[in-house]
Formats: sequence, structure tokens, C-alpha cells
Amino acid sequence: MDFNIDWYEILDNLIHLGIAYLLALPMAFDREKTSNGAGLRTFPLVAVASCGYALVGMSVLTSSEAESKVLEGIITGIGFIGGGAILKNKNSTYGTATAASIWNMGLIGIAVAFSRYEIAFLMALINFVTLRYVKRLK
Repeated sequence: MDFNIDWYEILDNLIHLGIAYLLALPMAFDREKTSNGAGLRTFPLVAVASCGYALVGMSVLTSSEAESKVLEGIITGIGFIGGGAILKNKNSTYGTATAASIWNMGLIGIAVAFSRYEIAFLMALINFVTLRYVKRLK
């Protein structure tokens, strides 16, 4: 058996995964601190997992159609996870901001995987500002 290890690719993937993780942490810490649904474990895991799936898809698939199916699966799966965060009772619905944030974490991970750091950073900033400060404007 011949193992051909591409250390550059390994380092590149680790950097991407680390960036996805770091971009998710501010929102995760803030959610955890205020006890608002998903937080310190969920947000980074969603961002890193979506980044990882996208990285694997890009490295093993040869067509853009196959890559788009992987992205479709990631987006659908994260939507399913986010749907579990939404609770509804007779008069109100809770967790929609958490669900949207979980979905956003997936986008952050995918953007990092495709080296679109400007999109990932801006989505992380928008998510943080919205969760942290917009509620005060109500």
C-alpha cells in the first residue's frame, strides 16, 4: 500500500476548519452567556462540520454538479437541525433566531471551505450584531 500524503493539503484543510471554528465562537459564547438556545457546542460544530463536508466534497468530487449536490445536502441538513430549535405553543413561537443562526453557521463553514473569507467574516459579524444588539431595538 502506498500512502501519498499531501501535507500542504492537510495544513490547508486544518486552517480552513480552524477559521470556521473561530468565526463561530463569538456567537456561541454570547448565546451561552445569555442562555439563548444553541450555543457553545452547537454553533462551532455546525460551522466546522459544514466546512468539513464542503472540503471533502471539493477534494473527491470531479464535477460542479456533484459539488452542488453536496452543498444542497449540507444546507438541507442544517435546516433540519435548525428546525428542531423552533418551539411553538398556543400564542407564540420561540427559537427562530436560533434556527436562523444555526443555518448561518452552515453558510460560514461553507464560505470558509471555498476560501470566501470576506463572506464568512461578514456573515459572522451580521449574526453577532443581530443576536446581540438588534433585540434591544424592539
